[in-house]
Amino acid sequence: MRLVIVANETMKEELLSSGKTDDIIIDWVSSAEALSSYPDADAFIDLLFEQNGSDDKILKQFLPKAVIVNSVVKTIEEIGQPFIRINGWPTFLKRKIVEASCKQGVDKAIAEKIFASLKRKVEWVPDVPGFISARVVSMIINEAYFAFSEKVSSKEEIDTAMKLGTNYPYGPFEWAKKIGLKNIHSLLTQQSNAEKRYHPAILLTKEAIES
Repeated sequence: MRLVIVANETMKEELLSSGKTDDIIIDWVSSAEALSSYPDADAFIDLLFEQNGSDDKILKQFLPKAVIVNSVVKTIEEIGQPFIRINGWPTFLKRKIVEASCKQGVDKAIAEKIFASLKRKVEWVPDVPGFISARVVSMIINEAYFAFSEKVSSKEEIDTAMKLGTNYPYGPFEWAKKIGLKNIHSLLTQQSNAEKRYHPAILLTKEAIES
């Protein structure tokens, strides 16, 4: 199987962190526009999809082949194309489980085969903003910002407490930096339209704008 992936170096490193099997050939490109050079590829992954914002117009030309996009906030319903959507936020690509959503009738087996070749298992979840883990982590980060704003403790101490007390891989502020505050803020803002408890902390919003 030949796979073409749009990614930056960090994403490439995370995706290959578990290695890959010999039955897959990967071509790496830095933009969706470059995908046109690989019309005979079997499948396409755009890990910069959410960052670029308009790649759906380019990617839809490769349908009905498998097109997989990193879209944590925007749902398949909102995208309006039968792509396969995954949680490809920084740090989440390292995990052995890939959260994914797709429309009914889309061939899930091809995505499962692709990620099996990257030594990962696909977990199919509802097509909602944030999937599951990104939504939970964003809320943890938001609560940490509320605590810091109320002078409960320093950012460093809150990070240390969360890592030691909950065995998280990163503290909330450390995690926010790795994921990108703009990503966190975008998801929280989207979620807060339906549930006010997701409303982003004032300091988080300020730092997201400045980042």
